[in-house]
Amino acid sequence: MKLIRTMTAMIAAASVLSACGGGSDDVGKELGLTNPEIHFVHAIPSGPAVDFLVNGSAPSGQTNVSYKGVTNFTNINTGSTNVAYAATGTTTALASGNFPNVSKGHEYTVLALPGTAAPDIGLIDDPFDKGLLSNSARVRGFNASGNAPNLDLYLVQASNTNIGNTSPTMAGVSFKNAVPASGQDSIYVSGGQYVLIATAAGSKTPIYQSPSFSLSNNADWLITSVPIGGALSQLAVGQIHLLIVQNGNTSTPSVELSNTLTGA
Repeated sequence: MKLIRTMTAMIAAASVLSACGGGSDDVGKELGLTNPEIHFVHAIPSGPAVDFLVNGSAPSGQTNVSYKGVTNFTNINTGSTNVAYAATGTTTALASGNFPNVSKGHEYTVLALPGTAAPDIGLIDDPFDKGLLSNSARVRGFNASGNAPNLDLYLVQASNTNIGNTSPTMAGVSFKNAVPASGQDSIYVSGGQYVLIATAAGSKTPIYQSPSFSLSNNADWLITSVPIGGALSQLAVGQIHLLIVQNGNTSTPSVELSNTLTGA
């Protein structure tokens, strides 16, 4: 009888979510029922195309990824999981890492990053703690720019881009790290017309400002700074862009937002 009541509650929640614009996949993630999913982001300027490796082999659809390329999610098993990336067609890791306890319902992101001496890697474990009845958009920031030790990211309404008296949406995003941090849930915001602004941490002087864009309800975004060209030693206008990683299996898993500031 308890099982029947639980199943009934799940079906009811899925029906409400569907009416609100959500989906049954969100329900499964929130309840920790769906398989864990993983995908890959290539953020190394002038780097070679690479294959993403999970436990030593490349999953389907995770090969020949070029700079600013983002793959769609693929299912993986639970438990300790080794990840790496290698030049396309090889299995010799350029950089590697480990998720010690991959869990059902979680989303995992692996990023190829520029390092000072060798390629580097970034890892994000997203527990996906979205409420069953929520249709809010989820956002998280990541700093993949070696020339930007710390960034403040502002997600502001397109109708008011003055950040003088505004706190950063994601403050102090350090190189190789996410805000909220890996293992914590994303930030939740309402859908609408927004602009993204980046500054050096603690500064109110923008080095990046995006055009106006639409953020939909139920969107699931990772906002990643990427260095432009060979700009790995300075942080100034035109030296970073923001790459929107649209989590989930979409026809356009990534969108690069241009910089509207003079000199970009």
